Amino acid sequence: MRTLLTSMLTVVLVAGLVTQAEAGEPLTITTVANPRPGLLSGPETLLRISPAAPRLRVTQDGRDITAGFLPQADGSLLGLATGLRSGDHVIAAKAGVRRATTRLTVHPSTGPVFSGPQQQPFFCETTVFGLAAAAQPDCSAPTVVTYRYRNTAGAFQPLSDPAARPADLATATVDGRDVPYVVRLETGTVDRAVYQIAALTDGTPPSPLRPLQTWNGRLVYTFGGGCNGGYHQGNSTGGVLNDLMLSQGYAVASSTLNVLDQNCSTMLSAEAAMMVKERFINTYGPVRHTIGWGGSGGAIQQYAIADAYPGIVDGIIPGVSFPDALSVMGVTSDCDLFEHFFTAAGSGFTPAQRQAVAGFPSYSTCRSWDQSFANRITPTGSCNKQIFSVSDAIPAEAMWNRETNPNGVKCSMNQQLANQFGIDPRTGFAHSALDNVGVQYGLRALNDGKITLDQFVALNREIGGFDVEGTPVARRTTADRQALTAAYRDSVLVSGSLGLRTTPIIDQRTNLDQAGFLSDIHTSEWSFVLRARLHKANGTSANQVIIANQRTPDQTTAANRYQLAAMDQWLTNIGADHSRRSLQQKVIAGKPAGLADGCYLSATERIAGPMTSPASGPCAAQYPVGENPRLVAGAPLTSDVLKCRLRPVDFTQYRVPLTPADKAALRETFPEGVCDYRLPGIGQTSPLGSWLGYGDGTNATFGHAPSPIRLR
Repeated sequence: MRTLLTSMLTVVLVAGLVTQAEAGEPLTITTVANPRPGLLSGPETLLRISPAAPRLRVTQDGRDITAGFLPQADGSLLGLATGLRSGDHVIAAKAGVRRATTRLTVHPSTGPVFSGPQQQPFFCETTVFGLAAAAQPDCSAPTVVTYRYRNTAGAFQPLSDPAARPADLATATVDGRDVPYVVRLETGTVDRAVYQIAALTDGTPPSPLRPLQTWNGRLVYTFGGGCNGGYHQGNSTGGVLNDLMLSQGYAVASSTLNVLDQNCSTMLSAEAAMMVKERFINTYGPVRHTIGWGGSGGAIQQYAIADAYPGIVDGIIPGVSFPDALSVMGVTSDCDLFEHFFTAAGSGFTPAQRQAVAGFPSYSTCRSWDQSFANRITPTGSCNKQIFSVSDAIPAEAMWNRETNPNGVKCSMNQQLANQFGIDPRTGFAHSALDNVGVQYGLRALNDGKITLDQFVALNREIGGFDVEGTPVARRTTADRQALTAAYRDSVLVSGSLGLRTTPIIDQRTNLDQAGFLSDIHTSEWSFVLRARLHKANGTSANQVIIANQRTPDQTTAANRYQLAAMDQWLTNIGADHSRRSLQQKVIAGKPAGLADGCYLSATERIAGPMTSPASGPCAAQYPVGENPRLVAGAPLTSDVLKCRLRPVDFTQYRVPLTPADKAALRETFPEGVCDYRLPGIGQTSPLGSWLGYGDGTNATFGHAPSPIRLR
């Protein structure tokens, strides 16, 4: 009996040891191409199973797909789940007693995934890119792969055979190795946009399981400028044939919906970037980090996406930046009103006085805003006048007309926010957050003695506003409360309080303040507006570096090269920090040595020094910082008050003598009161959170502003 009991105990102990050994490290399943398994798109997705346990079995909806997984250097397995239809799928992994399960939710590659109901009509432009003609509403076309090579003269040339080596073929350098400068260019359609991916190639087809030696493992995602109405696919991307990036082994990706001049919605841009990046990873493999790149409207997208949809880009290099389109359109509409005033009742204002009221280093900036982007608040002007895009995809007969086609395409900037702001059923137009009630235009100019009290009163009495069609009217513009609440709640106005607090930022401020028509709208104060918001939201702006340079080709080239290298090192440092510090602390601590605020005095001389508004320090002489109409009117540098709260006219605000008649004139000019910028704006509230969704297009009607939800 004693022998039998001993044997039985031995069996139990051995079985326990076997079970413990088999248990080991828990299994995990990660969706690599998109870490949010509920937001996948298209027929395949890259998966990582960790660790690569013995006798591991992986199934997709019960079907064994283990053979498709390959071991990786980090001890995990990578494999593609393929044949995914729209809807839910279950991925399961089993190794002995260890099990892991994850549910995937797959959306059509045509979208939407989270941006809400799509615009219709939506005019296709695939043939511009050499793709087959496409049909509405999806505008899909088969993917095409072509090749380019960089010649020794510095130009990209077509190449029919990627294995060919033309006599004038240049050389690229990847991780210290020289490789032939041959580029694989993939062009296709995702999320109704045309996307492009460029990367060096040795002629071997890319694989997500075996990364090419011609790729350095990093991705640069480019964003294009402007801000315009949508309803068409677009005829340009943010640009992918970029020598600075490709010559060092970076891959570059973008799409037509990442150009704000083709659809001024950062939510839609975020969705398109997420889906294109997913396509890239499913083709090329895991990315070490993704760097955002682009200027003007491209900067707006980077700031907005990093804040509201963190993880799509890991670090950003916004150029000639603006914080968001709403803040800018307020100033743009002010300039339109100024132009009407100065050509009529205000014709007696001198050029210096006009400049003092506008706040910019040159009043020509206001003229540029008026002649370029002011029409974005009208339902037709932005269709007929496109600065960056030469698209004529929207036929004239499809456009809105009050009398003949009231249900036609309203391609204003505001209409692109219908999924956030909703549609006013009385007018058919999207609700608007534009407002100038109580704004004291020229207040600082008055107090600085640059305009007279009579001029101040005349300006503010006559300035007026806009009606729903963007037509100047005598009354001031009044924002809709629903739009105001959504602007803050949904991070349409970028607060800096979400993902931006943990995003490395190198704000590239090329000096364009007095660069002439159109260029001079990119004034320097906007970099500091975003900095002020970061500090207000987080108590620090240490994750943002501002570096200024002149617009000369040699300084621009030097700045671009330095900032790309610095951002790559910054992200590498963060990735190598395995301490228990918070991510925000890691971002600040990971800033490379020598990377700081500063400016270029020449292409070979970059100096460090604080960049401030107003300008101070060693860069101030070459890089002064001006203001804009709202700042001159007393708004805080954060420029985050879309509609101010009002208070009665306070005569102590005016540093000029006032007679009883003057006081009466001021009360009459501001019958509702003046802006009280000591208080939060109307509807100003904290953002609901990052990763908000507006639906995948099912059971929803475009323009009814479905309540946003936090996405998993």
